[in-house]
Amino acid sequence: MFLAFFYLSLSSPSNSSSPELQLVSKVPGAAKKQNRNPTIYIMPFHCPCIVFLFIVLIFVIRPVAHSLPFIVLHGIGDQCKNRGVKHFTEELTSISGSPGYCLEIGDGAWDSWFMPLEEQTEIVCDKIKKMKELSKGYNIVGLSQGNLIGRGVVEFCDGGPPVKNFISLGGPHAGTASVPLCGSGIFCILADALMKSEIYSDYVQAHLAPSGYLKFPNDIPRYLEKCRFLPKLNNEIPEGRNTTYKERFSSLQNLVLIMFENDSILIPKETSWFGYYPDGAFKPIVPAKETKLYTEDWIGLRTLDEAGRVHFVNVSGGHLGISKSDLKKHVVPFLVDEASVKKYSNARVHRLPGTTTQNYHRKQVAGSFNDGTPSVKDIFRELVGLEEENDSD
Repeated sequence: MFLAFFYLSLSSPSNSSSPELQLVSKVPGAAKKQNRNPTIYIMPFHCPCIVFLFIVLIFVIRPVAHSLPFIVLHGIGDQCKNRGVKHFTEELTSISGSPGYCLEIGDGAWDSWFMPLEEQTEIVCDKIKKMKELSKGYNIVGLSQGNLIGRGVVEFCDGGPPVKNFISLGGPHAGTASVPLCGSGIFCILADALMKSEIYSDYVQAHLAPSGYLKFPNDIPRYLEKCRFLPKLNNEIPEGRNTTYKERFSSLQNLVLIMFENDSILIPKETSWFGYYPDGAFKPIVPAKETKLYTEDWIGLRTLDEAGRVHFVNVSGGHLGISKSDLKKHVVPFLVDEASVKKYSNARVHRLPGTTTQNYHRKQVAGSFNDGTPSVKDIFRELVGLEEENDSD
């Protein structure tokens, strides 16, 4: 088989004032053509199929945009097999073209309530390290409580693949100052009993997941001393601040914080942006950029923001009730490729007009709080899936 090769140069024949392209065949072993003029020499290919392979190779070696996989971490009382979360994951995969995986923790709904967040985070950490699909990096899409588990993975998971973009939908990042209550059912009976006891007791902290991020402004000393998850996650303990957590969190390429305008589950709703109440009082709400967590840069939030990598997004709708148009506008670009991320609006805060919300998350909560006190039955029933199945895909 002949070795096929070619080399290129320009030729300027004497009878022409402009350069032209000449094709000159050259067979191995033949006498060299003497020509002072630059010439293009293309050696004949032994097989036409080689030409085809060469063309294919050109396209193969071209840099192409590719999408990283993403994982979905659902909220409290939910599970990956539920219709809403399953549809949400499939919808994101379909629109973005990126492979998506909802990662389950234990049995889902039950463990999301009664397994400590530290343990839930460890389970997700172990799972992602075993998934070959995520070995080159991945993105996280968090729903409500799932955002805290996702951040735990970013900050605490040793030896895991890198997280590129973190998209948070309604996450209680600065804590929440109220607990959903309920009236009947096995979940309600157990949760009520735990929540009626001291929320910062060792027993409740070990047996009720939300106790890990309940932050009562009028009980900050006990919160910092006894709450086992959020103070560590937010680097709030002065003598226990960990620079590794800050380095890992500030290494994110993008942090998308989506707050729902009519959110009545998170108290206050501004916790989705790291805003919260001042220590010792329930008002006024301190904007994220005025909190000590931000100004003193405990976890690297200010570092990310000053680098233009934090996107504060405000959408209409109740807790986790995001419209398809908002999903495409604020979530999908960070799941597609780097070019799409760069095209994303540079605006820091997005104030959008009212849109029709769609219930992608089956457990979208319709309950409300009065003067900081949660409604009793509706909230908890919808959170843990005790309501009737009356929504449709």
